[in-house]
Amino acid sequence: MSTYQMPQFPEPFWRDMDLPIFNKMIEDKEFDVAIVGGGITGITTGYLLVKEGVKVAIIEAGRILNGTTGHTTAKVTAQHGLIYDEFISHLGEEKAKLYYEGATDALNFIRNTVKEHGIDCDFEEQDAYVYSISEKDANKVEKEARAYQKLGIDGGLVDSIPFNIDTRSTIVMRNQAQYHPLKYLNHLVRMFLEAGGEIYENTTAVDIEDGPRPKVMLRNGKEISCKHLIAASHFPFCDKKGLYFARMYVERSYILGITTDKEYPGGMYISSDSPTRSLRSTPLENGERLILVSGEGHKTGQGIDTMKHYTALEQYAQDIFGIKEYKYRWSAQDMYTLDKVPYIGPITENQRNVSIATGYHKWGMTNGTAAALLLADDVLERDNKYRELYHPSRFHADPDVKKFLSINADVAKHFVKGKLEFIPKEPSDLQNDEGAVVMVHGQRCGAYKDQDGQLHVVDSTCTHLGCEVEWNHGDRTWDCPCHGSRFSYKGEVVDGPAVNPLKKVDLD
Repeated sequence: MSTYQMPQFPEPFWRDMDLPIFNKMIEDKEFDVAIVGGGITGITTGYLLVKEGVKVAIIEAGRILNGTTGHTTAKVTAQHGLIYDEFISHLGEEKAKLYYEGATDALNFIRNTVKEHGIDCDFEEQDAYVYSISEKDANKVEKEARAYQKLGIDGGLVDSIPFNIDTRSTIVMRNQAQYHPLKYLNHLVRMFLEAGGEIYENTTAVDIEDGPRPKVMLRNGKEISCKHLIAASHFPFCDKKGLYFARMYVERSYILGITTDKEYPGGMYISSDSPTRSLRSTPLENGERLILVSGEGHKTGQGIDTMKHYTALEQYAQDIFGIKEYKYRWSAQDMYTLDKVPYIGPITENQRNVSIATGYHKWGMTNGTAAALLLADDVLERDNKYRELYHPSRFHADPDVKKFLSINADVAKHFVKGKLEFIPKEPSDLQNDEGAVVMVHGQRCGAYKDQDGQLHVVDSTCTHLGCEVEWNHGDRTWDCPCHGSRFSYKGEVVDGPAVNPLKKVDLD
């Protein structure tokens, strides 16, 4: 049973901070580069380009740094779970090594940028560990250790981790890092603006008009013309080009921020078993350490009542540390590609001046930075050895075909299920602070009754490709089980690929 009072809504991050607000409305304009997305990839790419004299605009549907970048656990590492043995098997040793080198280059870029500009962002060198608690996963960890040897990775098997966890096998990658991404990126934002870059918040891109100078069509009726367009909006807003909605899937995970009387021993930890458990700490202003406990991943819009994921993490934290204070909770959304390597580069073979960056599979701090380094080189027409590795048009017979079929079979199942679902409730049946699918005038709708008893009713059909959304009690959102779009209880878009809100329903 839960003994700690959870905050009513997820916190935007574990540390409050003031960020600049960009309320300027965009008019029809021309730029060298237009970047859609104000997260780590968009901000870093913009920063790299304006330093080279490129005229850049960053547009963001909401507020910059408030999406996945603002909800990360912020490990800066090339250790992305047990992936290198898998990459050697499916992609070959050369590409597995390139993936490691790309992530390491990203880590070094962040490390050097922090040092060069004296950025106070809690940057700390840490070792990164993966541990197994089952015999099955112990074999996987040992295979990963052999992959480390083949690829020349600084690390290998170790005896244990410094927690009361019965592990079977553990691997470490040395000299990785962690930081506060909002403090780091806020500094890059200032340097971007000082160099002449422009930022437009609350500006939603809805479509692209192709051509030698592609145009970004905005919801407010305006448009932006540019030489090069970069879609760095987590899930590409232009996902129908290249069929990216059919080549990726979306997962949610959950994070708690707690304090404890026990001393945190240092290091970053993640389990190989399911459900995943991840641990790291970050300094607080009072000298304490805030421990970030995360995991419980599942496909967006699917699975158990989301509050149960927070409760499971709370029980895990209580067992390992003992909770002194339960300070924060929030959730994050992550994109997975068919082969677990991000899609970075031209959106299609025929559109070289429109690029995407997506599919970071929970490791956005390194993969997002690697994407920025590659995208900047693409715009500036410089060589980059990672171009083929990340090319979005790649397709591998194994495992891509199996994953493609699995993803789309799951989409079809949830599409049909949503359309045929029996709906027993009406809006009047809801209690305060309760949301559910209901029937209104014979139509499937989503209804939430807030704590003051006010009803908020929306059409439950996702505006992306027509699947039916489900209620997420933990975050008070409507989540699409097909492609991961999320909407507030009022219908506003929280996460793409949807760009249009859910329609409000009049009960009269």
